[in-house]
This record gives sequence, structure tokens and C-alpha cells, in this order.
Amino acid sequence: MAQATADTIAAKETLIVEAGTGTGKTFAYLMPALQSGKKIIVSTGTRHLQDQLYGKDLPVVRAALKAPVQSALLKGRANYLCWHRMGTAASEGRQLSNRQLHELEEIRAWSARTASGDVAELGGVPEDSAVWPRVTSTVENCLGQECEYFQECFVVKARRQAQEADIVVINHHLLFADMVLKEEGFGELLPGADAFIIDEAHQLPEVASVFFGTTLSSHQLRDLVRDTRLEHVREAGDMQDLPESADRLESVTHQLRLALGHAERRAAWSEVSADAAVQVALLQLSECLQQLSGWLELAAERGKGLESCRGRALLLKERLALLMKQASGNYIHWFETFRSSFRLNLTPLDVAPLFRNCLDNLSCAWVFTSATLAVGDSFEHFATQLGLEDARQLKLDSPFDYRNNALLYLPANMPEPSAPLYVDAVVGCVRDVLQASSGRAFVLFTSHSALQAAAAQLADTLDYPLLVQGTAPRRKLLERFRELGNAVLLGTGSFWEGVDVRGEALSCVIIDKLPFSSPGDPILQARIEALREQGINPFMAYQLPHAVISLKQGVGRLIRDRHDRGVLVICDPRLRSKAYGRVFLKSLPQMPCTGDSQQVHAFFAAAGSPCTETVT
Repeated sequence: MAQATADTIAAKETLIVEAGTGTGKTFAYLMPALQSGKKIIVSTGTRHLQDQLYGKDLPVVRAALKAPVQSALLKGRANYLCWHRMGTAASEGRQLSNRQLHELEEIRAWSARTASGDVAELGGVPEDSAVWPRVTSTVENCLGQECEYFQECFVVKARRQAQEADIVVINHHLLFADMVLKEEGFGELLPGADAFIIDEAHQLPEVASVFFGTTLSSHQLRDLVRDTRLEHVREAGDMQDLPESADRLESVTHQLRLALGHAERRAAWSEVSADAAVQVALLQLSECLQQLSGWLELAAERGKGLESCRGRALLLKERLALLMKQASGNYIHWFETFRSSFRLNLTPLDVAPLFRNCLDNLSCAWVFTSATLAVGDSFEHFATQLGLEDARQLKLDSPFDYRNNALLYLPANMPEPSAPLYVDAVVGCVRDVLQASSGRAFVLFTSHSALQAAAAQLADTLDYPLLVQGTAPRRKLLERFRELGNAVLLGTGSFWEGVDVRGEALSCVIIDKLPFSSPGDPILQARIEALREQGINPFMAYQLPHAVISLKQGVGRLIRDRHDRGVLVICDPRLRSKAYGRVFLKSLPQMPCTGDSQQVHAFFAAAGSPCTETVT
């Protein structure tokens, strides 16, 4: 992999490489990157992985190679303390709870000693604290060079360091934010580079669809309301029409949320677009944004904060106008509602042309890597989604000894996943396997409803500690899981990937069913219809490959080290009963397979795995 990466960087070509768990892919791309003498940008999926790459992996490789390269860590602006907004947050005292006031004081004390302003440094304030958005900036509310703190700005300092560095570590959201800005002609967030290395590349198509689309959310509207009120108090206290206009916008935003229905849902815009209450709320929202932008235009000369609010009001009005139009065949028009918020979205049906255009405009090398990119031995699904059909491809299997250290259990006599009592059957299987494994398990679900139903049945009935997603932050649950050593963790979504638990604490991964996307998802529905119109089988071309890659992510939680041993349980009977089950099985690491629960008990009781049939 290192040699392929080095060749790709030197020739300014494109490489797609799947590197199975344990390959050492991070070292494999960092070594040639540090030795290339080129400017390299490394992008990974999450801020946590970004911090790990920059703080742990990169220093190890740099020291081993004795490479005199300068590196920098660059995140999106919402990850850095903003001096201006910290000042405005102080005037919100009456609107903050006692806990939030305490957190604000912690942030203020930390601001006096931090060199980077990276909010990840401050562990005492939770990541999901409502105070963080008040003391960090976004593209919309940043005052830019007009800010009185511009020279001391942590974002500006981080970007200067990135411009001077040889290796810059970013995340996918920042990568696409830069691409979109380039496309719109507003400039570059990231410095020019000779090569881009994209880790966790399987996440790229979904992230791309967000950034190449358009979104209007209630959070954006309410943030504008809050900032308008704050800037009014600071700079234009005599203009009473301004806060009244902001109040009206807040009220109409709430009315639109109610008009979209009380339930939390994700659906096509066509399901609500003709509703009279929705139409009225949208028109009122447009009028409110127009009125507020008018008052802000009058107030803009009072201060840069008010001028920034005016620009945001106009931008949100333009987005609303775009979202109120009938979407073209190239975009998917859909919405999401949550308990007290909403998002209106336009998402590209196909991001490949947009992404390919960005790549063609950059004369540099590209390396796309992940542990899960191929379906069987084919990269067609991933490559097609991003327009990378002409890229060089390389598939490297995990070096771990799955044949001797792992067992795949496909329980017999399971009902079809559509059966009413399917979750009950899964719970019965879980109980049996946990007796053999003595806890030490992840139970991964494909839906929150199934997770909650299983949690209700397992609560207070297990001999092992039960940890359930949603009862605490993910980081806390994982810390507790490792500490306990015999816990059972029920998770969905984020627990399928990016989780690394090594050793005996995690000796079993149980998956409730094959992770096909919900057929009611509006984005999936639109893509299925588009493929059908092209004469393409959407199940074989999109739904099945997407599910295979998702399953591989979940399976990858089990064996994380060459000394790890464990059992993988997939409850879904379609692996055996459906022809497409072979596609899933051929994409998994080769390991012994059984349908007999006694073999599971024997595996945990013995020093080595039993002799059974092998998945090929």
C-alpha cells in the first residue's frame, strides 16, 4: 500500500485502496506522504479520528523516519473559540441556565491559557453543551476581516499554520466546504496541495451530497434571531423595530415546525408541499426574512455584527426561495422534522459529476482508502458514486487470523425480519450467546425502534451490565464498556463504525439484521426511481452494495488486534435463504461458520476455534 501510494503521489494519479483491519493503512499512507517532499492534505471522517491521526499516528511515523516535515491540524471554524462571540455570550446571562453560566465561566478561564482555541482541549464542558454554539462561529455569522479580534482569531492562526505546513490534517466536512467555496468563486479555505489522501473514504458520497446540496434549518433561523437580538442590544438599542421583527421570525419558524406535523419524520417534500398551513407558513417566513433584512440594512452602519446579520437574512431568504421552487430532476427535495426543529433540503441525485469536476480542476494526486470500499472484489459501487471509474484499484485483506480466532454464527430457525416477533427472536438469540460469551458483547441494530424494544426486554434481566445508546454520550459508554470488562452494549448508527475496543472486553458482535436502508427514505426512493428510468436494477446496483459496505463496517468492530478472538453473530436468515446472501458472505473475512449454538459455547470454552464449515 505504501508503494502504491508513493507511485500515485509521484505520478499525480488516482488510487482507490481497501485496506482491511490491521493492515496498518494509516502508516502505509503517512510514510510515502512524509517522504514525498510534497504538500499533502490528509482528510479523515471525524474530528476524533483527525485528533488521533495528528496527535498519535503522525508523530510516530515522523520520528521513525526522522522526517523534518512541518504538520498542521485544521478544523472547521465551529471547532475554535471565537473571541467576538464569547463577548456577546456574556450579555445572554438571563437566558442561560446556572449550568450554562458555569460552563461559560470555564470556557472564559480556558481562553486565557489556550494557544490553539480548539474546543476539543476543554474536557470539562460537554461536546453537546448549548454554550459552544454561542462562543464559536459559523461561515454565516463570522465577521471576517472586519472583526476587531481578526489578528487574534484562532481560525486565522490555524489557517496560517496550514499554509506553511507540509502535511495538513483535516476532515471531510472541511474538505467539501473548501470545494464548494471554490466552485462558487468565494476563495479557498485550504491551501493548495500536491496530493489529497482521503481516509475513511466510504463516508465521502454521503458527505458530498450534503455539501453539494442546499439546506435551510430552524437552527439557522433561530441563530439569526438570537444574534440579531444580541447585536441590537450592543449596537442599536434605540431601534425597537429590530427585535420585534426578530421575534416575529422566531414565531413563524415555530409555526412552520407545527405545520410540518407533530411526528418526527424524514420524507419527500411532495408529501407536505400542497398543505395549506405549510404554504402559509412558508410565505410568512419569506416575508419575515425580507422585513428583518430591511431593518438590518438600516442598522448595518451601526456595527459589523448587524451588517453580518443582514447578510445572513438575505442568504436564508435566497435559500428559502430556492427550496420553495419545484425541484429539477437532478435534485431530491425532502425534509426532516425533529422534536422541535426541522430541515428543508435539496440534495443532488448524483454527486459524481460535481465531485469529478472538482477533481479535474485540481492538478494533484488523490488516494481514497478505507477498510470497507469493495463489494466482493469489486470497487464499482464506490467508484461510480464519485466518478472515479478510471482510478487505479488495490484490495488488501486483513492480516488477522480469522480462520483460527473468529467464528461466524448464523442462528438457525430465525423468522423473516418482517415478522412481528422478529425482535423477540433476536433477543432470545442474544440471551443464549451472552451465556456463552459471559457478556463482553456489542449488539448492533439497524433501527432505533428495534434497539429500544430489545433494551426494554433485556433491562434488569441480564447477569451482565447493560449499556444502551442514548443514555450517555458515546465516548462515556465506550469508556464504561472497557472498564467493566463484561458489559453488553446496545447500539445503532454511530456504533457500527469508528469504534475501536481491543482485547477480551469485546469478544462478540451480534447484528440484528442486514443493514439495508429504509425503503421509505426519500433520498433512497429518488435514487431507485432514477436508476429504474435508466434501465438499471436499483437493488443490485445500489441497495445491495450499500448494505454490504455497511455490514462490513459493523463486522469490523470484532477483531481489532492480532490477539483478539471473538464470535460474529448475524441473526438475519436471508444470508442463507436469499441468493444475494452470498454477496454479503463473500465480502466478509474468511472464517469458520456454523448454525449450531453449541459451537458458539464450544468456541468460548476452548482455546482455539472449533472445526466447522468455512465461509468462502
